[in-house]
Amino acid sequence: MGHNEVWRTLDSLIAEFRKRGETVPLNIIEDLRSARTLMQVLKADPKHAENIPTIEMYLGNVESYLIFEAHQKFGADFAKDWMQKLREARKTTDAEEEPLEPSSKFVQGVPRDQKWLRVQVSDEMPENEIKKLAAECSLSTRNQPDGYMLVYGDDSRIKLFIQKIGEKLQRRKVE
Repeated sequence: MGHNEVWRTLDSLIAEFRKRGETVPLNIIEDLRSARTLMQVLKADPKHAENIPTIEMYLGNVESYLIFEAHQKFGADFAKDWMQKLREARKTTDAEEEPLEPSSKFVQGVPRDQKWLRVQVSDEMPENEIKKLAAECSLSTRNQPDGYMLVYGDDSRIKLFIQKIGEKLQRRKVE
């Protein structure tokens, strides 16, 4: 299954809801974020195939809610169109997918030989926890004005950081 494409399609559907003035519950948004985080963990370390059912569960939860609400609020044709888009997204294989990465590879102030990622500060992942995990992985951090935190350092350390965030989020969902 093309997890990245399904994720993108669900993200687009949420954007469509917002354009039409509808709100999406926080737990649905959190499930979509958790799926993306686990997808990044899987990408960083493919040995973590045990995350695949959890990714599919999160994506399934989001899809079920959105399609049901789309049918209720916007009609059967609207819901059918999005279900078709999701079917097409599932046909994509992981090898055909474009990675879920930022389009720009340049961040001012980060040395060229270092990798980076941006983490959104939230109730689920507060700033102090991001800094603590980054320090454990020997990474540097910098706050950004848009509510994100820039985490940067060695590529293998970034992968370890993503893995630790995924594990932490997964533990919270179980609790």
